[in-house]
Amino acid sequence: MAKFGEGDKRWIVEERPDGTNVHNWHWVEKDCLEWSKKMLSLLLEDIAIMSGEGNLWIRTTKVEKVDGEAYVNIRKGKIIPGYEISVRVLWEGEAKDAQGGTLAKVSGRVELPYIADENAGAGEDPDININVNDNGPVGVRLREAFLSKGKPIILEKVRHYVDLMASGGPAKEELQSKTPPKSTKAAPTVDKHSSLKPAVREGFKTITLTERFNCRAGDIYDILMDDNRWKGFSQSNAKISREVGGSFSLFDGAITGVNQELQQGKLIVQKWRFSNWIDGHYSTVHMTFEEPDTGVTIVQLKQSDVPEEDRYGNATVVGNTERGWKELIFHKIRAVFGYGM
Repeated sequence: MAKFGEGDKRWIVEERPDGTNVHNWHWVEKDCLEWSKKMLSLLLEDIAIMSGEGNLWIRTTKVEKVDGEAYVNIRKGKIIPGYEISVRVLWEGEAKDAQGGTLAKVSGRVELPYIADENAGAGEDPDININVNDNGPVGVRLREAFLSKGKPIILEKVRHYVDLMASGGPAKEELQSKTPPKSTKAAPTVDKHSSLKPAVREGFKTITLTERFNCRAGDIYDILMDDNRWKGFSQSNAKISREVGGSFSLFDGAITGVNQELQQGKLIVQKWRFSNWIDGHYSTVHMTFEEPDTGVTIVQLKQSDVPEEDRYGNATVVGNTERGWKELIFHKIRAVFGYGM
C-alpha cells in the first residue's frame, strides 16, 4: 500500500486552487445538530393532542433538549445521513368536570432516548416514554390519554424529521442548486410501424397493494378525497380538490398531484409525486374500491412509475412510498375511523 501522498497521481483527487468541490466529488460532512434542534422544535412544539375529548386537554409546550450528533455526508450528489439523538418534549394537561370546572392540571415529559439512522433504515420507530409529575388518578388518566392519542402523533412528526434528513436536511437547498440541468437532447424517433417492443423503463418500479376495510366503499373514498378527514388521520395539512383536473397537496406539501379520473366510491386515478423526486416526474396512482359484502371494502392500489431514487440519489423511494401507504395512510384510517385493524 502506498504511503499517504505517494499514490498514483491518476487516482488522486486534488483540491482545486479556487476551492471548488466540483459535483461534490469529495466527501462533504455538514453538521445538522443545530438545524435538528430548530426543526424538531417546529415539529413537536405546541401540538394539540386532545382538545376536550372526554373533558381532557393535552398539548405539547416546548422541546427542552436535543442531545447527540446529527450530520449528512454528501459525495457526488448522494446523501448519507447520520444521527444519534435524544429528545425531550414538555407537555401540559388539564382535566375538567362536566360543568367545565378544573379537576386537575398536570405537566410531564415525552422522552425519545434514541432516534438513530440505523433504526430508520430498518423501518423501526424509536422508543417513546411518557412521564407525568402527578401520579394521582387524574394524572394517570391524562398520561394514558397522551400515550393513546399522542404517541402516534409524536412518532409521525419524528418520521417527518427522518425523511427531511434523508433528503439532505439543511444541505437540501445547496444540493438543489448543484443538481445538473436536465439534458435538452431530443429523444430518438421510433418508427410506429416497427415490430420492436417498447423498451422497459429502467429505474422505475410499480407498487401494488390490497387493503381491506370494515366500511362501505363510499366511506373510504370520501376519506381519501376530503381535506378535513385527511388532516384528522394524518395530523398534517392537506388540500384536496374533488374535481377531475383539480390538484391536491398532502402531508404539508410533501406529496402533490392532479386528479385524472374520479368515480364516487369506485375509482381514483391521480398523477402523484413526492417533492424530493426529480423535477417534473409523476407516478400514476390507480385505486379501485369494491364491496364483496356489505360493509366490507377491498381497495386495490397500483402505483406505477415510482422512481427507484430521489433527486439526491437515495435509493429508498420505493420502500418509503409503500411503507407510507401502509402505515401512514391505510393503517391510520383504520385506527382513527374504526374500520378494522
